Amino acid sequence: MDFIEKVKRKAKEEIKTIVLPESEDIRVLKGSEIVIKEGFAKIILLGSKEKILEDTKNSNINLEGVEIINPKESNKLDLYIEKLYELRKQKGMTKEEAKKLLTENSRYFASMMVKLGDADGFVSGASHATADTLKPALQIIKGKPGIKTVSAFFIMSLPTNEFGEDGVFIFADCGMNENPNEEQLADIAIESSKSFKELINPEGVPKIAMLSYSTKGSAHSELTEKMIKATKLVHEKEPMLLVDGELQLDAAIVPEIASKKAPNSPIKGNSNILIFPDLNAGNIGYKLVQRLAHAQAFGPLCQGLDKPVNDLSRGCSSEDIAGVVAITCIQAQNIGKE
Repeated sequence: MDFIEKVKRKAKEEIKTIVLPESEDIRVLKGSEIVIKEGFAKIILLGSKEKILEDTKNSNINLEGVEIINPKESNKLDLYIEKLYELRKQKGMTKEEAKKLLTENSRYFASMMVKLGDADGFVSGASHATADTLKPALQIIKGKPGIKTVSAFFIMSLPTNEFGEDGVFIFADCGMNENPNEEQLADIAIESSKSFKELINPEGVPKIAMLSYSTKGSAHSELTEKMIKATKLVHEKEPMLLVDGELQLDAAIVPEIASKKAPNSPIKGNSNILIFPDLNAGNIGYKLVQRLAHAQAFGPLCQGLDKPVNDLSRGCSSEDIAGVVAITCIQAQNIGKE
């Protein structure tokens, strides 16, 4: 059983309700059909019921069992306007602006649904940029108490189990923080270890590699120092975590190379979490593995938010959407369990 099938099976243990605000995208409608057919979540679509039913009829999609809410006609709209106004009035938002956002931007309506407990999470990004998904989530749902750095990660599932955790990795940050400093990188590494336990292997050991173009001092610059300092901060904050850096990618994932380049490394070339030095490296890295190694890429997934919200690549398939819905369900199941 591959990674996402295990996630779907776990999602069925406690059914959650996930909002998909991009009902204008046929891939989202097809993804909803997959979710309902396989029975691992309840789905709410946002948009015009007439338009959605017309699109499903034209594309032969069965959405029986899916709830459709038109934000403009919702009986919760007045409540959401008031709550959004209360949340953002100190930033200068008026009630008129709150109404405009909630009726014209489905991601704001979805965020309010999750914030107020009318849904357990939402997934967006098939037809919008990452910022369009994350901005309302950060403004409305916000980070967990005590979390300084909200970040984005991908779960990469390779076609073989040669590397990582039986072929599965966490790559972070690949979607949010452009140039994280050492403290942010440490936070990202620690949150990624929690995501590993939550989503990949609750009984497994997170093995974190802080990546660089240098391994253990083979080069010196501000770039390498950042990863060295970040590694030290992880050790200070979570001394029981298995983390090492700075490491080149081959020393992080190939034991034979690790034995030569980093013979004293505690992860011994067996990392299952890769922390990239910046968003350039993270985005390029995940796309290379996805396209050249034919890996499944699920994300960008969010960690550190108070409730689960996840982004999608605009190149995603309907199967990818269903997979991210399943992952969002697992995150929702774990709310309050940390």
